[in-house]
Amino acid sequence: MAVADAIRALDPDAVVTALGTERGLETTLVPERGYPLELIPPVPLPRKPTMDLFRLPGRIRRSVAATRAVLERTDADVIVGFGGYVALPAYLAAGSGLFGRRRKVPIVVHEANASAGIANKVGARRARRVLAAVAGSGVAARGHADAEIVGIPVRSSITGLDRAALRAQARAHFGLPAEGPVLLVFGGSQGARSLNDAVVGAAPKLAAAGISVLHAYGPKNSVEVESDPTTPYVAVPYLSRMDLAYSAADAVICRSGAMTVAEVSAVGLPAVYVPLPHGNGEQELNARPVVSAGGGMLVADAELTPQYVADTVVPLLGDRARLDDMSRNAAGAGHRSAAATVARIVLDVAASERGEGKR
Repeated sequence: MAVADAIRALDPDAVVTALGTERGLETTLVPERGYPLELIPPVPLPRKPTMDLFRLPGRIRRSVAATRAVLERTDADVIVGFGGYVALPAYLAAGSGLFGRRRKVPIVVHEANASAGIANKVGARRARRVLAAVAGSGVAARGHADAEIVGIPVRSSITGLDRAALRAQARAHFGLPAEGPVLLVFGGSQGARSLNDAVVGAAPKLAAAGISVLHAYGPKNSVEVESDPTTPYVAVPYLSRMDLAYSAADAVICRSGAMTVAEVSAVGLPAVYVPLPHGNGEQELNARPVVSAGGGMLVADAELTPQYVADTVVPLLGDRARLDDMSRNAAGAGHRSAAATVARIVLDVAASERGEGKR
C-alpha cells in the first residue's frame, strides 16, 4: 500500500489494482485505502512432503488462471510482487505465452526479508527489476550478483512521523501519563503469546519502576493486569493508530518481521526484537542491521521471560541517554524514501512497456 500511495503521488492517472486472497487482512485494508482489490485462490507452498504437495499443481493452475483474467481485465502494464501466496501465480501468469497469455507483462520483484522466500526466487528469474531491503537476500536479476538495495517501502504517515510533536496527543489518546517512560508491546496483527506472558508477568516490576505500558495483545488472546492509575497498563486487542502508538512510546518490545523492523527503525524507536521462533530464521536476519547499528537488541523467544523484562528492559527505560542514542541509531539504519524509489522504478518499467500512454 505504501508503494501504491507513492505511485499515485507521482502519477495521479496511474491505475493500481491489488491482488489478494479472501484469507488475508487485505480484504479490509485495501478497500479502506481506496484501491480496487481482486481476489484469487491462495497457493500456500507446503514445507513438508504431505498430501498438500500433490494438490499443489492443480492449485497453481487455478490461481494462475484467475490471475491471468485479472491481468487481461485491467490491461496491466507491470506486476509488482512482494512475495507471499499471491505473488507466485502473478509471476507465472505474467509469462509470455505461458498459460495462454498473449502478452508478456514485465515484473518488478521486491524482497523485504533478509532471506528470500520461494515465490520471489521464482519471480526474480523472470523479473525486469529485482529490488531488496538488504543485501544478500538470495534474489537477483539475471546477470547480477545481488538485487538493487532500496529498503522497505513504508507509508508516508510513518516516515514523516514527528514523535516528539505528537507525544502529548498520543499519550492522551491512550490514557497514558504525560510524563514518565512508556513501553510499547505488540506481536503483529494477531499478537504473540510469549510476548504477552513475559510483559504481563513483569507488570509489577514495570509499575514499581514508574513505567507505563501500552500493550496490543492480539484479537485472539486476552490478558489480565491490575493497573496502577499513576503508571497505567493499557491493554488493547489491536492498535489501529500505530502512528500514535509509536509517538507515545519510549521503547518497544516486538517481533522482527520485515515491515515491523522498517517502521520501528524509520520512526527512531529503540526496540527489543524477539524473532518468531519458526520459519527459516529470516526474522532474526531482518533485525540484525538495526541491532548492529545500535538501534535495538535481539532476544530469543524462549529467553524472553518476566525476569528478562525486569533485568534488561526496566533499566533501559530508566536510562534517557541510552534511549536517545538508540533512537538516533535506529533512525539512521532505515530507508525513509524506499516507497518513492520503488514507485519510480515501477512507473519507469510501465512507461518502457507502453511509452507515455495510459499506465
